[in-house]
Amino acid sequence: MSPAGGRCRARTRKGERCRNPSGPDGLCAVHRRPVTRPGTRQPHPPFPGPPNREGSPTAEGAARVVHTPQPAPALVPDPAPALDPVPVLDPAPAPDPAPDPVPDPAPAPDPASEPFASFLDWAEEAIEFLGRRVLGEYEVDEFGHDPDLVEHVLAPLLRPLYRRWWRVETRGLEHVPDSGPALVVGNHAGTLPFDALMVALALLDEHPAHRSLRMLAADLAFDLPVVAPLARKSGNTLACAEDATRLLEAGELVGVWPEGYKGLGKPYRERYQLQRFGRGGFVEVALRTGAPIVPVAVVGSEEIYPMLANLRRLARLLGLPYFPVTPTFPALGPLGAIPLPSKWLIEFCPPIETAGLGPDAVLDPMVLFDLTDQVRDSIQQTIHRNLLERGGTFG
Repeated sequence: MSPAGGRCRARTRKGERCRNPSGPDGLCAVHRRPVTRPGTRQPHPPFPGPPNREGSPTAEGAARVVHTPQPAPALVPDPAPALDPVPVLDPAPAPDPAPDPVPDPAPAPDPASEPFASFLDWAEEAIEFLGRRVLGEYEVDEFGHDPDLVEHVLAPLLRPLYRRWWRVETRGLEHVPDSGPALVVGNHAGTLPFDALMVALALLDEHPAHRSLRMLAADLAFDLPVVAPLARKSGNTLACAEDATRLLEAGELVGVWPEGYKGLGKPYRERYQLQRFGRGGFVEVALRTGAPIVPVAVVGSEEIYPMLANLRRLARLLGLPYFPVTPTFPALGPLGAIPLPSKWLIEFCPPIETAGLGPDAVLDPMVLFDLTDQVRDSIQQTIHRNLLERGGTFG
């Protein structure tokens, strides 16, 4: 119980102090809180102890509670963050030795000086050629073939026609052997035998072995005053079996044109239609020597001199096999002798082997006819295919 004379000091709703005396239990009858005597302070209520069995705190339990100060937890410093391993640097490479001084590039050749340089090279070769001719330091075989004259005089005269005028495209050179005998058989047309000359130049300039073609020519080529010596020196020989056999046995590359004048002088309306291939004389030579036969198809020669007519009476009078009339000859006189710039294709076909048949096969006419037809058909089919690929006559 509160001491006598105690009053409640709680605030009323109006903010005034409560003056009610305490009741028998020492609590304000209105606010039910302890009252104090004026001039004294109510002590702080004791800390409730552990609950008894009934679950209510007791004074005895409160008296037994001892507040033991707990030691503050020791501050453990955070572990230092793991550092990335320091990369081990390779030792600095030794500096490269100073490069050798690069010489200044040679000045680009002046295009204006190239023709002059080419002329000087040509003049030097011409002087050397003339020196060999004067001193006789050149060779000629038993047939009159002069390779030095062909290389330095005749071939340079034909190359402008081959490369620029007719723009010849050559195919199938791999079918021509690099060495040893072989018989090259081709179609023949164009009024003048430029097709044979272009085939020979293709083998000389573009074949990997730069082979010389020893062509079989007709008797007329050796009867003309200027043509005859040039025909001999360029490697041509008479179109006879004896000369062809000797050349093949010597390992030469021999060219033959079985159509002869029938193909060379046929009219333009029959262009690219092969004429009869004779009686198969070239097949007999190939069988006797065991040389392979390499067919060659030429497209483009038919248009250089389109023969519109043949003046046979005038030809017999002049001793010629034919006298052609073309769109430019004889109307334009000497200018009519300039060939037209048609586009050419020359293709060497796969060789036809004859060594397996043996020399006795020449006695069998069927073998001769079969091989002749096989060569002719190979050339004709190749001509038709290349005509379609060429397209326009003049490219």
